[in-house]
Amino acid sequence: MIQDVKFVDIQVGDKASMSKTVTEYDVYTFAGLTGDFNPVHVNAEFAKTSMFKERIAHGMLSAGFISAVLGTTLPGANTIYMGQELAFKAPVKIGDTVTATVEVIEKIEAKNRLIFRTVVTNQEGTIVIDGKATVMKK
Repeated sequence: MIQDVKFVDIQVGDKASMSKTVTEYDVYTFAGLTGDFNPVHVNAEFAKTSMFKERIAHGMLSAGFISAVLGTTLPGANTIYMGQELAFKAPVKIGDTVTATVEVIEKIEAKNRLIFRTVVTNQEGTIVIDGKATVMKK
């Protein structure tokens, strides 16, 4: 269910999150949608020779889960994504369960803008993505 939290009801410190187990299907679908067929993502034999020793998910696939939280939960419907800073801290492997969490860190009343800290962690609690998002909310 998509929520629509009104700007007036959002407070600094509000949080929301979602979790997803990353599957082989997710990685191949993302590659097909974006055209990013980097062999570290889609070729097991090649990936064995990489620094990760196995295939990893696209970083932007995991970053997409941040978008899902912002667009469906907090703030939800009528959210306009204006910017995102990302730092990729650790790889996401096929089978990892990642949790994207957003937290309001600033509210700019005059422009109906919200600044969020955005973090994606794996099932071990390791931060795989750290960042900051700016959105506009009606």
